[in-house]
Amino acid sequence: MVTKKKRFKTLILAAGKGTRMGSDLAKVLHQIHERPLLDYVIDVARAAGSEEIVVIVGHQADLVRETFADRRLIFVEQREQLGTGHAVLQAREAFAGYDGDVLILCGDVPLLKSATIQSLVDNHLAEKAVVSVLTTIPPPPHAYGRIVKDQNGNVLKIVEHKDATDVERQIGEINTGIYCVDTKFLFDALGKVTNNNQQKEYYLTDIVEIAVREGRKVKSFIAADYVEVMGINTLEELARAEKHLLS
Repeated sequence: MVTKKKRFKTLILAAGKGTRMGSDLAKVLHQIHERPLLDYVIDVARAAGSEEIVVIVGHQADLVRETFADRRLIFVEQREQLGTGHAVLQAREAFAGYDGDVLILCGDVPLLKSATIQSLVDNHLAEKAVVSVLTTIPPPPHAYGRIVKDQNGNVLKIVEHKDATDVERQIGEINTGIYCVDTKFLFDALGKVTNNNQQKEYYLTDIVEIAVREGRKVKSFIAADYVEVMGINTLEELARAEKHLLS
């Protein structure tokens, strides 16, 4: 039996301003131990075995490019901030002709470990999933997107907190914003995503419902340590992450 080779490229979302940081500096350029947040994410993708890294830039795009000019990255610009689905779609040309999987990471998750990424990719291949989402179970209360599953553990959809019903908000398993996705499916599905939601944005999470509708398999992989996969949105969270790295 021939097993599918563990082959993947990485797409890092790094276009956001990070309004809640209280600074005009692009969120991914805020530092922990004199290293930008994005630096940690690039290192972890490389350590996990990524063949190539594409970075979606937006706010202060030139400064982000300049800061990471020597890191062998491919930069793609999202000129309008229309949501995560729209951001990923900007990279379609960068992945043209590629038949492996795409690991999608966020540029503000500095505590992520390469072993967690490898486990996500391994599970994705073992389950023969078209989409795998990295999830976790943080303590409540929180405002993260919820993972809705069927009785067999297959993911049916990801519901953003603002769009969730009271029942859905009781679900403990949440979306970290980290995925492993079949490349061809990813860009085909993004072409079908609409902005019919509270935020009027194109959500990357909508590819899950598209996969389910097409009879494709979607799985989740739970990261045991919720702190490892949490994004940095405020200066308080930045300080907490710095403290965590020192411990």
